[in-house]
Amino acid sequence: MIRHIVIWKLKENANGNTKMQNAALIKSRLEALAGKIPGILKMEVGFDISGTEESGDIVLYSEFESKEALNNYQEHPEHKAVMPFVKEARSERRLVDYQV
Repeated sequence: MIRHIVIWKLKENANGNTKMQNAALIKSRLEALAGKIPGILKMEVGFDISGTEESGDIVLYSEFESKEALNNYQEHPEHKAVMPFVKEARSERRLVDYQV
């Protein structure tokens, strides 16, 4: 199993929305992928509650059957359709993928 964790800091305004509006849209769009892409075992999106300068604004926690399933997710058209919105909304991105 592969765990895929992504943390984003968001711009104050992007895509014609506030940071919080974009966070909610990113959450709904990413979580909607769980039923559309094979190999996803679990997908959660959460918002930071610490409010520190070091923290991100939104996190994706996901689990995949295998590295191949993660690769397929990353190349899947449904995932690729979400990415331009996220890229425009983010100011920073951090990622960790690891096997368990």
